[in-house]
Order: sequence, then C-alpha cells, then structure tokens
Amino acid sequence: MTENRQIIIDSLPKGRLEPGNYALRTVEAPVPGDGEVLCRTLAITIGAGQRAGLQGSASYAGAPRAGMVMGGTAVARVEASNDGGAPVGSLVVCPAGWQDYSVHQAAKVRIVDERGGSGGDPAHHLGVYGTNGLTAYFGLFDVGEPREGQTVLVSAAAGSVGHLVGQMAKIAGCRVVGVAGGEAKCRLLTEELGFDAAVDYKSPNFRLEFKEALPERIDIYFDNTGGEVLGGALRRMKVGGRIVCCGVVSQYDTSNPAPGPRGVPGLLINFRVRMEGFLVFDYAKRYPEAWGRMREWVEAGKLVPKQDVFEGLEKAPEAFVDLLAGGNVGTRIVRVAS
Repeated sequence: MTENRQIIIDSLPKGRLEPGNYALRTVEAPVPGDGEVLCRTLAITIGAGQRAGLQGSASYAGAPRAGMVMGGTAVARVEASNDGGAPVGSLVVCPAGWQDYSVHQAAKVRIVDERGGSGGDPAHHLGVYGTNGLTAYFGLFDVGEPREGQTVLVSAAAGSVGHLVGQMAKIAGCRVVGVAGGEAKCRLLTEELGFDAAVDYKSPNFRLEFKEALPERIDIYFDNTGGEVLGGALRRMKVGGRIVCCGVVSQYDTSNPAPGPRGVPGLLINFRVRMEGFLVFDYAKRYPEAWGRMREWVEAGKLVPKQDVFEGLEKAPEAFVDLLAGGNVGTRIVRVAS
C-alpha cells in the first residue's frame, strides 16, 4: 500500500487560525480511473485568500467543513496515467490540496515545463506563473489601467501578489509606493524590487509618512488589505482614480470582520473614483497572454519573483498561520517532495 498523508481541517476556526485547527492523517493513495492521472505533490502554495475560504466569505472556494482535506494548488508529478495527453513523468499544476497524492481528470491538469521559467525552480508555476502572477497582471492592467507617469499605491506590497504588482507598475512607467509591515520589507521593496517609496504600516508615524509618500495623491490603488489602509487611500485618491479590490487580508483571520471604511460612497462620488473587484478566473482564456509577457519580463530581469519556503507537508498549518501574521515575503511555498 502506498501511504498518502493528508492535512485535514480538524475544526473550523472561531477566531484566529491556529495550527491546532488541522490534523494529519494517513490513508491509502487513490487509484486513477479512466481518463485520470495520479499526481505526486512536489510543492503547494499557501495564500491569504484561503483563509477567506475557511471564513466562508469566498463563495468561489466552496463551503469549508471539518474532516475534508485542506484545499490548495500544487505543482506535482504524474505517477500513473490513464490518458495519453498527460503521460507518466509529466510535471503539472493541479488542485491537489494538502496531501501527498491526488487523482484528477487528465484534461483538468495543466502540464508545465521543468524549468519554472525563473531560476530553474518549478515552484514558480505556483507564484509568478500561477494565480499570484495572473492576479497581479490582470488586476493591474485590466482593472487598474495604468498609464505612464501615474502614481500607483500597493498594499501588502511585499506579499505574494503585491510584490509583483509593484514591479509591473514600474514596467508600465508609473511611480510606485508600497505599504508593508516592517522596515526590512520596506527596504526590500525600494532597494531590491524598484519601488519608489515604501511606508511601514506598523510605524507610529504611519499617517504622516503615508501622506508624505503620496504628495501628488493616488491614480491607482491596488488593495490587498482593506481596513485602515483602504480608508487612508480613499482620502488621497485623485479625481478619476481607480481602486482595484483584490483582497481584504486585514479582515480574513477573524470570525468577526470589521465593517468597511467610513466615507463610502461619499468619497467615491466626490472624487469620481471607480472601485472595482475582480476574480482572476474570469480571465482564463487570456492566461497565455499573461504568461508570455511575464516570462519575457522575468528572463530580462525586469520582474523578480520572490518566494519563501517551508519544508515538509506537516509544516503547512504553521506556514499558513505565519503567513496570516505577515511572515511571508513573496509567494509562500511548502515543499512536499523533491
């Protein structure tokens, strides 16, 4: 019997997420049927949006319940195949969840190359070439519509999506300001990733520093956090500005999310601001466009994808809790197998 370790939801969090909300169990590995493939998980990615799924505030994620395998996207190796389109040995991206082995319809997995497009790491198919990169690309260019010389503000700017948004905005010729937690993250943004300025939301002088970093106000705000940063951005938008609503990470890790910032809709009306949410899945037919452009930027050194790594499937709950506390820089990866 081939053993399949699984991280399951042991209990739904009633407040902040804790590692104890998960449990490790071992079952027999599944067997693929007609047209299916058995995938061996190599790495999984963890994002703040998964906490919204547990919270029940992300309807597209399905209803969470105790006893089910925690969901998540993986890069995996095909171990057995009943479909010639995905032969044994293929490297694929699939919704494996937090487990060693999973079965999928061959038509539903995406075969990817071994190189990963950046530094030879296939895990980049979970970051810059995965949902994070696609979200940054379509959120910025299709919803935000940046133009050269405009000012772009990005919250959670050192995070999985934010660090890519800021660099793409620089490629578009914009002035870019990031909001991040801690001096080290702010230095990373300006010294390594090319942001023009960065503001530490943990600073006791945050409001003053935020205003000083945005003397000409904001054309585009890429919002990953909601909360107080969104409230501050609303008060500094230019007439005709755009707010890209990507996530609300400041409100995910709680059973009692705070209400939206004061001033809506008044500030939107007074400054004629467009505030728009989006789901990256709506752009699925255009993914090849984004992959092509991002690969060109990565290979030219214009786009630097960052990731941080936890080793071992059993570390996934700890990696998730740490991410929600702001511990990650770039895409959070859990390596499961070599």
